[in-house]
Amino acid sequence: MAWNPITKSHIAWRVTPNLVDYATTQRSFSWKEVGQAFVGLPGGRGLNIAYEAVDRHANGARADQVALRWLGRDGAIRDFTYASLRDESNRFANVLKDLGVAKGDRVFVLAGRIPELYLAALGTLKNASVFCPLFSAFGPEPVFQRLSRGDAKILVTTTRLYEQKVAAQRSRLPQLQTVLLVDNLHDDPEQQLLSLPKRMATASTEFTIPPTDPEDMGVLHFTSGTTGMPKGAIHVHNAVYTHYITGKYVLDFHPGDIFWCTADPGWVTGTSYGIIAPLLHGVTNIVDEAEFDAERWYRILQDEKVTI
Repeated sequence: MAWNPITKSHIAWRVTPNLVDYATTQRSFSWKEVGQAFVGLPGGRGLNIAYEAVDRHANGARADQVALRWLGRDGAIRDFTYASLRDESNRFANVLKDLGVAKGDRVFVLAGRIPELYLAALGTLKNASVFCPLFSAFGPEPVFQRLSRGDAKILVTTTRLYEQKVAAQRSRLPQLQTVLLVDNLHDDPEQQLLSLPKRMATASTEFTIPPTDPEDMGVLHFTSGTTGMPKGAIHVHNAVYTHYITGKYVLDFHPGDIFWCTADPGWVTGTSYGIIAPLLHGVTNIVDEAEFDAERWYRILQDEKVTI
């Protein structure tokens, strides 16, 4: 049976789409041209996802634009401009550096959609370490499997999640050197439980990103494990090309867009398109801490004037 193609009139377009005609775009497509959107690390020191996603804008005209708006489940709102997101992610990178976390070391985050997760993601990338997100609803054994198989050196989490899902497994994770608790102001050196707020408060907002080769590991995601042991999937810093171009052609980002990805960063969509892609395009990224609630979601769409 033949089907007529769906057509939409350009008269209804709010803005002209980045992908108007697939065949024309395909014929002229060039990865080299895509790369012209990036500036690279100063001094030709390579390509770093976090620098392109945050610092590139923070050092330019978008410095005071809201990069990330966090909506707390209790009604709290926290805004991070591109400039403040640069500074706070620099603080986290300095925390890692002070702890001796080096290039390639794995930094896992087990948390809900809280600001510290996003700062940890970007700060880890800046330190040329590997960001490894975990879905906070995982039980103790799935968490252990990923921490173990991923050679976790640092874990960022909450006191509740640590006690419920990690503490009893600690003896089975000899490579896990330090746990940074986002909601604790006191250290327990004997257990290597350290206060993240305490260290963030004294960390410098200045950080020099080390040389980053485009093929250096940036993100380590794990599959669901429903058909066997979870498998690690690596995203190198050069994946920034794909994050950028899919944001341009699939999500159709334009300046001034308000974007909301409802996926959790524990899964690939929530990191690639809930953190990296929107920031690469310099739009405002909405993050909601709460779980699904239809009335709440409709209110967010209305009040935040979400465009995508």
